Amino acid sequence: MTPPRRAPRDAEPLVSVRTDLGRVREVNEDSVLARYPVYLVADGMGGHSRGDVASRTTIEVIDAAIPAGRPTAAAAIVEAVHAANAAVHALGAETVSGTTLTGMAVSVSAEGEKHWTIVNVGDSRVYSWSGRTLTQLTVDHSVVQELIEAGELSPLEADRHPERNTITRAIGPFEEVEVDVWLLPYVDGQSFLICSDGLTKELPLERMEHIFAAHTGDDGGSLADAVVEAALASGGRDNVSAIVVETGGGDDATRVGTGTRERPRQLEDTLPRGIG
Repeated sequence: MTPPRRAPRDAEPLVSVRTDLGRVREVNEDSVLARYPVYLVADGMGGHSRGDVASRTTIEVIDAAIPAGRPTAAAAIVEAVHAANAAVHALGAETVSGTTLTGMAVSVSAEGEKHWTIVNVGDSRVYSWSGRTLTQLTVDHSVVQELIEAGELSPLEADRHPERNTITRAIGPFEEVEVDVWLLPYVDGQSFLICSDGLTKELPLERMEHIFAAHTGDDGGSLADAVVEAALASGGRDNVSAIVVETGGGDDATRVGTGTRERPRQLEDTLPRGIG
């Protein structure tokens, strides 16, 4: 786990990270990037197809593309995701299969206003914490999600569906990738969870909410540990990774659990053509 960093108001968010092999897998195919201004989880696919290489390559390319220590432009983070896709694709399908990618970056508009740029490819997820509920901000790219949206499957049925692990979008398999992008205002007192599906497939939403509520007021570092430990205790059948991000503002005792339930707005015409 990366120890949480305590930051002054209006500075870098407080961040905690945990990634774990799990109880069953022999290789951790998850990779994480958690340094200002970008926080990402990549969940590699494929076992023998070296999902660990795909996820690690994705994170390394984005890490190199986004300067540390200052907010980035929304277009820059999306361009970095496309560059990562090109790098993984260049490795060849016979070597690696691909990876999911989800997370967020602190961005700044042309007017100087800070916001979150949220990106997603695959079925890893970003949630916001309102103090009472976790709201999923990303949309899964999966067969079961398409069936749910078509009204052919309920969320409960999706958990038992034989294609519940089949995703419809990933970094690497194709020369081009479609990236979901949203903008969310950056304000004090926000809390977010970024995680791989090794967490969400072990823990129902209500259980994750209970853990967040139980740790309100704790040092933020305990939250990433707590949710990952709970997933391991529930079986740990996959690699599991979690990043908890909290923006400054408010007392330490109240910071966790004062986030927003506001859904982000999706970027459509905001970015230059060909990006996103």
